[in-house]
Amino acid sequence: MDPRTPVLVGVGQVTNRRDRINDALTLMDEAVQRANVDAGGRALERVGSVQVLQTMSRRHKAVASELADHQKLGDVERLVTTVGGSTPGWLVCEACDRITRGEMDGVLIAGVETLDSARRAKKEGIEYPTGEMSGEDTTIGDDRPPVVNAELRAGVVAPATIYPMFEQALAHRDGRTPDAQREWLGRLMSPFTDVAASHPELSWFPLHRDASVLAGVRDDNRMIAEPYTKNLNSILQVDMSAALILLSAEAAEAAGVPRDKWIFPWAGAKCDDVYHVVERPDFTRAAGIEAAASAMFAASGVGIDDVAAVDIYSCFPSAVQMGAAGVGIALDDPRGLTVTGGLPSFGGPGNNYVTHSIATMAQKLRGTGGLGVCTGVSWYMSKHSCVLLGSEPAPNGWRFAATKDAQARIDSTALPTASDASGEAVVDAFTVEHDRERGPVRAPIYARLRDGRRVVAVPADASIAAAISGRSIVGEKVRVTTGEGGTVYELCG
Repeated sequence: MDPRTPVLVGVGQVTNRRDRINDALTLMDEAVQRANVDAGGRALERVGSVQVLQTMSRRHKAVASELADHQKLGDVERLVTTVGGSTPGWLVCEACDRITRGEMDGVLIAGVETLDSARRAKKEGIEYPTGEMSGEDTTIGDDRPPVVNAELRAGVVAPATIYPMFEQALAHRDGRTPDAQREWLGRLMSPFTDVAASHPELSWFPLHRDASVLAGVRDDNRMIAEPYTKNLNSILQVDMSAALILLSAEAAEAAGVPRDKWIFPWAGAKCDDVYHVVERPDFTRAAGIEAAASAMFAASGVGIDDVAAVDIYSCFPSAVQMGAAGVGIALDDPRGLTVTGGLPSFGGPGNNYVTHSIATMAQKLRGTGGLGVCTGVSWYMSKHSCVLLGSEPAPNGWRFAATKDAQARIDSTALPTASDASGEAVVDAFTVEHDRERGPVRAPIYARLRDGRRVVAVPADASIAAAISGRSIVGEKVRVTTGEGGTVYELCG
């Protein structure tokens, strides 16, 4: 074996479900220590870079520096990322490249969210820790704004608004009404809950939930944005942390990491979709994950049929459907679509979920052998990463697959947009957002004008949301106009 072969040697995860008010840094410290113990206790000695996923729970000036100081890691590189759920997969790929090139012996990747503790602290009048504000980190990653001004003006920003818009497009493509789609989604996502239940110490909701519990509209499972009920949304208010330690093979041997702990990254890739949703030509497929997965498999010399386990990023069901299609696995594949239980059941800790899925995949492969794939998504199916892990060394060695040409092809498909539009348009995607008390309150759309430009709009009359609730308007014609408040639409029929 090449002594510079990158190896995932230590994984650590911790979840605290309302046992205490958790400080984010303390919880991350615990995950890192678990990863070090998992690797035999000396792996952190070989780490030259500390990389921390951006946290939403509290704003640190220098969270990577705080973590490095808490772990007494000395003069190591200290990096913090920008926002993005695909970022952990990208960090693993970059770490493997740097280890292979001999730039460093080891990398620590960690992240944390304690939004549940932050919420409870505020409710109970307890001061929540704000960080030590010491040191200085280097920020890495893509910090492009995720939406354009037209989307901002229309209030089409929250993932809980945009992903159900994708879902309505998928339902229309497959010939289902919104209610039929919601019932079908319950059946799709129920197996995820069984996997979450198999991780009782880690999952936020470690219990089986059948299709009716996930998709039935009730007081305890209200409609959020059609066709998604609360239980079909990622659960962001969690207290969870995860950490990964990657070393070169020679560093792993020097640190005394037992060989039965070694998991080998085979290949990985990253690729964006058309970045801004309003410019995306198709709301029913994820060109970025298709390109990334294809490049990853080509670089590794294997295909999806050779893989024993997968974890498809699952913030919302539309992401599951497009992600599975992108890597080439059927939704009813007997291998299943998750090793954790997914973001609505296992937990959706901000930018850090994929750190958990990679850790869980590594533990699974240690027991079963074979290959596993983890995918990641940023923003609104905007950016994608995928990583192929194996219990044995890769015959081709580590490969970070190139996607430059594929990215150029994808970018070239961006639609022109209209921020000042009037006339007839055809609806491509929409949702009806619900208020807890008032019911249907908003109904944003993405639509295409006769000249091919895409527009984002909201109803000209507040009553439209209630009027279209429960039915699909994808494919229908609307009339759009633009004024001082932005672009609005009226129904034509």
